[in-house]
Amino acid sequence: MAAERPDRDGGRERSRAGSGGGATALVRGSRARLDQPLDRRRRLLPDYDPEAFGQLSERVARFLGTGRFIVWMTLIVTVWVVWNVTAPSGWRFDPYPFIFLTLVLSLQASYAAPLILLAQNRQDDRDRVTQEQERKQNERSIADTEYLTREIAALRMGLGEVTTRDWLRSELQDLVRDLADHHLVLPAETGHGRDETDR
Repeated sequence: MAAERPDRDGGRERSRAGSGGGATALVRGSRARLDQPLDRRRRLLPDYDPEAFGQLSERVARFLGTGRFIVWMTLIVTVWVVWNVTAPSGWRFDPYPFIFLTLVLSLQASYAAPLILLAQNRQDDRDRVTQEQERKQNERSIADTEYLTREIAALRMGLGEVTTRDWLRSELQDLVRDLADHHLVLPAETGHGRDETDR
């Protein structure tokens, strides 16, 4: 006799009750099912896109390394100091020791340093990938050069065995000299270039 019990998906799960039957349904419980996605875990920290954050850090680090940042920083500090020295005492928000200015500058430096390091790490990663690609390209270029060198050497060896015009000319000149040394002269042609025996 089959006993039915509802599962958490709203369907029905059947199992056989009996000693000799065995189970026909999936065993559900503490084990995770592989056919369903896992529930998202709750995190205390908010989710963020590391690539977007890295690009933002590179932009900030690039701006911090420009002359424009130095000019703006100098203007802000100058206006801050001049305002807090020359303004009426009721309008001064940071009197002479300029403690608030020191706090702002140290806060800016404490954020700038990690952002610059993050941008440098990303640049190092890009440089490492570029160097790896250049190394592979150099290896391919060396392999191609060695292959072409072997092919050129094989062609030179093959051309060394081919008869050339200069070699054939020198061999014919040697043969003519040998014939002249042995006094073997070809019969002279008469008249119109034919021998008398041809008539």
